[in-house]
Amino acid sequence: MTESTTEQSVFWSPAVAQLKPYVPGEQPKSTERLIKLNTNESPYPPSPKAQAVLQEDGLAAHLRLYPDPESTQLRETIAAEFDLAPEQVFVGNGSDEVLAHAFYSFFQRPEPLLFPDITYSFYPVYCQFYGIESRTLPLREDFSIGVEDYAVENAGGVIIPNPNAPTGRYLPLTEIEKLLQLHPERVVVIDEAYIDFGGESAVSLIDRYPNLLVIHTLSKSHALAGLRLGYAMGQAHLIEGLNRAKNSFNSYPIDGIAQKVATAAIADRTWLADNCAKVIATREWTCDQLTKQGFDIVPSTANFIFAKPTKTSAEALFLALRERNIIVRYFNKPRISEYLRISIGTDEEMQALVSACQEILQ
Repeated sequence: MTESTTEQSVFWSPAVAQLKPYVPGEQPKSTERLIKLNTNESPYPPSPKAQAVLQEDGLAAHLRLYPDPESTQLRETIAAEFDLAPEQVFVGNGSDEVLAHAFYSFFQRPEPLLFPDITYSFYPVYCQFYGIESRTLPLREDFSIGVEDYAVENAGGVIIPNPNAPTGRYLPLTEIEKLLQLHPERVVVIDEAYIDFGGESAVSLIDRYPNLLVIHTLSKSHALAGLRLGYAMGQAHLIEGLNRAKNSFNSYPIDGIAQKVATAAIADRTWLADNCAKVIATREWTCDQLTKQGFDIVPSTANFIFAKPTKTSAEALFLALRERNIIVRYFNKPRISEYLRISIGTDEEMQALVSACQEILQ
């Protein structure tokens, strides 16, 4: 990401001048050989069925036409996967765009939006962008979410990632239900970007809770980060709210090729299960190996781990790994500045990480 200039243009509106944009993880442009474990991408290629779509004859010829503005086939495929109706599914360009529409549609209220103090750092950015008041609630000492802390009167809504990021901790469905019951008149968004790596989706609660919106992405478990496809699931009245926002902003958000590739990927259930199983096995092996080296590891059900080195500082280890062409994520923020977020790569990549840590920390 290009660094922002410190000088503001006289042509900027006051709203743009005061924005503090989200900063993603490093995306190196160098051709040097890197082990990239900093942005929670899949270490494996996407489903062969999804890849095959790109080889179809005549695919490019369709680019002269506008895509289906309703993404009908894709929404029907998602609905079938989760035993929902197509009217209960909304799709967007990555889950970040879906989140943007959700913030606009449901959280612009006089009461504050509630979310954890340590969480996905795009949430406060959207609050600033839309002028939404927010209130952060501290995670417990073990980085778990205390649902009872969300018993706040006059809240404008709630959003949490489950599993949470960057910690990887999972909140059981029984606790999600308590959260939904605390705020029956406000939307509760459960951001499930990493749910396929060990948790149980809250989609099963949708029919019982009209205030529940569940958001998924194809960037992680489906290995399609470059495609930019995310979706939301909820009762039809919530999806209609998202559609009103989308159709007032961009009525053709999902290109035709993305719709076809995503449809094939979601329908390939066997590949998804196998891919997630490989990542989970490698995650558990990595946790075991780093624990033996003295790391404190936060329990994770994501495709990453949150690890605290005890023999050196997190920043020093981050820099030492970078010198060895291994990139992990370091957050220089209160409470988490002694932790590294490490994405799960291939077995070979994680072996290289473990060996490098052993060399650095000996």
